[in-house]
Amino acid sequence: MNLMISDNEPPASQAPDQPTIVRRFLSWAQRADAGGRAEAASALARAYLYSDLDPTLRREAAIGMTSLLDDYSALVRRALAEVLAGACDAPHHIVLALACDQSEVSSVVLARSPVLTDAELVDCAAIGDARAQIALARRPRLGVSVAAALAEIGQREAVIALAGNLDADLSQSVLFRIVERFGQDAEAREALLMRPSLPSTLRVDLVAAAAKALSDFVAGCAWLGAERAERMTREAAEQGTVCVANSSPKDEIRDLVRHLRQRGGLTIALLMRALLSGDRALFESALAELSGLAPARIAGFVREPLSAGFAALYGKTGLPPHFLPAFRAALAALDEAKIAHGDRISRALIERVIAACERVNSPELVKLMSLLRRFEAEAAREEARAFVAESAAHRRAPALLVRFEEGLGDDEPTNAPMLIAAQAPPALEAEPPPVALPPDQIAALAEAA
Repeated sequence: MNLMISDNEPPASQAPDQPTIVRRFLSWAQRADAGGRAEAASALARAYLYSDLDPTLRREAAIGMTSLLDDYSALVRRALAEVLAGACDAPHHIVLALACDQSEVSSVVLARSPVLTDAELVDCAAIGDARAQIALARRPRLGVSVAAALAEIGQREAVIALAGNLDADLSQSVLFRIVERFGQDAEAREALLMRPSLPSTLRVDLVAAAAKALSDFVAGCAWLGAERAERMTREAAEQGTVCVANSSPKDEIRDLVRHLRQRGGLTIALLMRALLSGDRALFESALAELSGLAPARIAGFVREPLSAGFAALYGKTGLPPHFLPAFRAALAALDEAKIAHGDRISRALIERVIAACERVNSPELVKLMSLLRRFEAEAAREEARAFVAESAAHRRAPALLVRFEEGLGDDEPTNAPMLIAAQAPPALEAEPPPVALPPDQIAALAEAA
C-alpha cells in the first residue's frame, strides 16, 4: 500500500464527517499483514518528514507512527526506524522508543539518529545487547561520555568496534580502560594500534598485555614452566618498551618514564637494555624522574659518566650503588662506539660492559652479570638471524653443495663424518627446442632401430 498525502486532501476541519487519510490508514492497518503494514509505516513516516502537511494531519501522522510502536511485528517497527533514523525533525519520543526496542530495531537509530542525547545513548548502552552496543560504538562523532560508558560496560565486540571508530572522541582514560579490560585480546589490541597518535604510555601497556597473553598461552599449554614464562613475559615487555621509546617523540618520553615508574616497570634491566640498544633518551629521562633534576643538567652529567658529578647524580636517584660501574661502562662504550640507537642490543656494547664488570670482580654484580650474559646471548642470536636473512637475500652468492663423507683414510683419528662444501656447477643452459621431422623420416628411423 502506498500512502499518498497531498494538498488536494480536504482538511479534517472542512469535512468532519469524513475520516482523514491517516485515520483510514490506521483502520486498514488492523487488517493488513506484516509486510503491508511495514510498507505503509515507511510511507507514513516519509509523509511526516517530507510532505507539506497542515498541522492537523501532521499531528495525526505522529499519532499514527506512535501507535505503530505497539505493533507486534519487528518488521513494521524497523521500517519506521529506517526512515526516521537520519532525520533531525523526527518525533523525539518515537525515536527514543525505537532506540529502546529489540536490537534488530534499535540498532538502526542508535547508529545514526541525531535526535538522541548523550544521556539517552548512555542508557541505551546499559540496556542494549551486543548488537545494539556495536551500532552505538560505530556512531560518527561519538561523545566522550558515551564512549566512556561503552568502555566500562560494553561487551567485547562493542568495545572492539569502539576502538576501531576513528571518528569517536576517545580520551586517554577511555583508551586505558579498554586496555585494562581487553588488553589480552589480540583483536582489541590491533584495533587500538590502528588509531593515529596513540600515546606512548598506552603503547607500552599494549606491549605488556601482548607479552602477558603470550606467556599465559605458553604456560597453559605446559610448554614452559611458570618461572620461565614469567621471565619471557618480562623480557618481551622490556624489549617492546625500548622499541616504543625509540619511536616516541621526545616530549612523550618523560610521561612514558613516569608511567613505567607508577606500574613498577622502571627496572635496572630496562635501563640497561635501553643503553645497550644505544638509547640515551630513556635513561636520561629516568634519571630526571628519579632525581628530580632538570633534564639539561642530567644530560651534562651523563656526557661525563666517569666524573664525580655523575656518581653523585646516580646516588641521588636511589638506584643500587653497586650497579654504578656497569652504567658507567655502558655510557663510556656508547660514546666510544658511536652506535646509533635502535631496537636491538648491540653486541659490541654488551661485550665492553661485561669486560668492565669482570674487572670490578664484585660479588654484588653476580645477578647483573647473569643479566648481561642473557643480553649477550640475545644479541648473538639477533646477529645470527640478521646474517642468515642477509645471506638469503644475496642472490649473487655462488650456490654450495654440502655433503657428508666418512673418514678419508687410516690416518684419520676417527671415522667421524666430514662436512665438505664445494661450489655448485653452473646451471645448465636451456634445452634447445625439439626438432620436428617429417613422417617418412620418422618411419625410416623406426625401421633402422
